[in-house]
Amino acid sequence: MEEKELFCGLSAIAVKAGDAIMRVYSGEIEVELKDDNSPLTAADRASHDIIMDGLGSMKYRDSSVPIISEEGEIPHYGVRRKWKRFWLIDPLDGTREFVNKRDEFTVNIALMENNKPLLGLVYLPVRKVLYFGGASVGTWRAEGSDLKLENAEKLPLKIEHDPGVLRAAGSRSHRSEKYKNWLEAEAERRGCRSIDIVTAGSSLKFCLVAEGAVDIYPRFGPTMEWDTAAAHAVVEGAGKRCTDPDGGSLLYNKKVMRHEGFIVF
Repeated sequence: MEEKELFCGLSAIAVKAGDAIMRVYSGEIEVELKDDNSPLTAADRASHDIIMDGLGSMKYRDSSVPIISEEGEIPHYGVRRKWKRFWLIDPLDGTREFVNKRDEFTVNIALMENNKPLLGLVYLPVRKVLYFGGASVGTWRAEGSDLKLENAEKLPLKIEHDPGVLRAAGSRSHRSEKYKNWLEAEAERRGCRSIDIVTAGSSLKFCLVAEGAVDIYPRFGPTMEWDTAAAHAVVEGAGKRCTDPDGGSLLYNKKVMRHEGFIVF
């Protein structure tokens, strides 16, 4: 399956999952807590089921591809470490935004190859905005109720900004003193006189970097691999980078599928 055809299939799955999420979003949202105290809703489950069903019948280069989902059972490391390719999905990234009726939650689908994000798709159901791409194919942004991929804009966009201001993405709930100090040092290193922080939820912060709306997104707390994989591919397709906090490669399919921070720029 060529990449264009693949993205058409993935976008249809993501939109269907997004529609299911929106049916829950429009009513009263009941929240459970998982073992790690993170929130879980009926929307997470509905999106997971739709994506698993859609990807389960999809092949890439004539091969079936195993799937890892945040809401599914994580295969034992001894099994998955042998995989050349696998899907890595977060059916509803930004559940806290979802619960609080903010429009920044996303559906994330990534195709991993040799433990790196090959292709990724990030969909915002409320805004009906889709980001899709990868390092080998480029990245695009589509929007609207019909989401015609042929009308998508290639990223990054040409956005005029003051080079003396460092534009950074930041989370509402995960900022720290280290985040503040690191940005101040980065602004000084770049010769910027001030910092403008754009607050956003979920993997949308990666997409703001891919667009060129912000310059950088540092994160120093733990995240799971499915939180970043799709947006990581989107960022790389836009010619940007995502590294660990020390500038090394952000690794995937580790024994424990967790990152201890990253920098997107």
